Amino acid sequence: MGDYLSQQNFQHFQKLPSILRSVKGVTETPSSIRVDCPESTDTALHLSPPPQIHPKHKGPAAAHLQTSCDSSYIPAATPASVQTCHFTVLAWSRSRATPGTKIGLVEIAVSPNNNVVTIYEKKGKDWVKIHELSEHSGRITGIDWAPESNRIVTCASDRNAYVWTLKDGVWKPTLVLVRINRAATCVKWSPLENKFALGSGARLISVCYFEEENDWWLSKHIKKSVRSTVLSLDWHPNNILLAAGSADLQCRVFSAYIKDIEDKPGPTAWGAKMPFGEVLLEHKECGGWVHSVSFSPSGDQLAWVAHNSSITVADATQGKEVTQLTVDRLPLLSVLYVSPTEIVAAGHDCCPYQFTYKGPGALEFVKKLDIPKQSSKGGLSAMQLFQNLDKRASEEESIELKTLHQNSITQLCVVSGEKAKVEKYSSVGLDGAMVIWDFKH
Repeated sequence: MGDYLSQQNFQHFQKLPSILRSVKGVTETPSSIRVDCPESTDTALHLSPPPQIHPKHKGPAAAHLQTSCDSSYIPAATPASVQTCHFTVLAWSRSRATPGTKIGLVEIAVSPNNNVVTIYEKKGKDWVKIHELSEHSGRITGIDWAPESNRIVTCASDRNAYVWTLKDGVWKPTLVLVRINRAATCVKWSPLENKFALGSGARLISVCYFEEENDWWLSKHIKKSVRSTVLSLDWHPNNILLAAGSADLQCRVFSAYIKDIEDKPGPTAWGAKMPFGEVLLEHKECGGWVHSVSFSPSGDQLAWVAHNSSITVADATQGKEVTQLTVDRLPLLSVLYVSPTEIVAAGHDCCPYQFTYKGPGALEFVKKLDIPKQSSKGGLSAMQLFQNLDKRASEEESIELKTLHQNSITQLCVVSGEKAKVEKYSSVGLDGAMVIWDFKH
């Protein structure tokens, strides 16, 4: 009887107008699209159709938008009911540029919100699936691709991490002894690629390194003062210091020096004594969850973004003085240094923003980096207004955002160049899109 009633209710649900069937603001979705933007390169990669968010449920206002349907499209994994498959994490194969070209990137590793990493290769205008990494049993939460050693590290909610090595055309996994009892949340290779850091919900950071004697990956734990889930990590250029943002509303800099595999480090602007686990910075007034951290090219400054819509820079050359700027926008989720003074950050506003830092007290907003093309369409006729009211309970012709991304941007990555002068960077979002941007210095 219960099954019969459930089936009847489902059939009744299917007959309701789409506006009434929306769940948490997500309605039926059209085919995948690409939006052209003057500030971006002409590249957009969609894992799935972008979600349509009803104006009542979204922050940024909807507006008219010129779109182009000519896009590279990658088939998405089959999403669950009324859910849109989206990027969890992304990593580029940052290989060296081939002679006569400006960019050496031809492969990308992505995880569309499941337990599989898929590697695609760019062939002409198309992205072709070439590998699938499927060792994890839980949702993948972090991917990082080491450019020099060509190794991939992945972590997931199954509390495991794997280092993948390409042998004879096949990616082979090696289990890492991370020793955590909660889900892994993020992972990052060190600059020299001889170790990596892994954050988790176990209130600790696992610094993992390869022990040649036993032919396995071991880990040492940084537990000091961490009181909640570690959400973000970034390495100092010296391969020793490690920045971490966490859900306890604090940002810290630790020493991740492992004497078994590296020489004793010299003094830095952050401090001179650096035994493993030493806390060199602990800022307790971040104002919210610290979603992302990024060292400057020199490593003397550290930027982070928090859930209170703030961006902050700590300057080690100025006595670790902290400068915070609270913006009148939705919270930022990712931050990236693109030059010694310029910072790009993005988040729930679905758009990357540029900031500049020139010293204590001199952290300023510069500009919005996603400037849409102006629509040439005229006003709506009375018939169109009534049709839109009937279909969407709105007088607007389109409920798409003016921004290139149609949902929150969750990750920014360097694509071409180094932190001292980033030429291209990518953004991925919950709309299932990846966009490559040119940065004009």
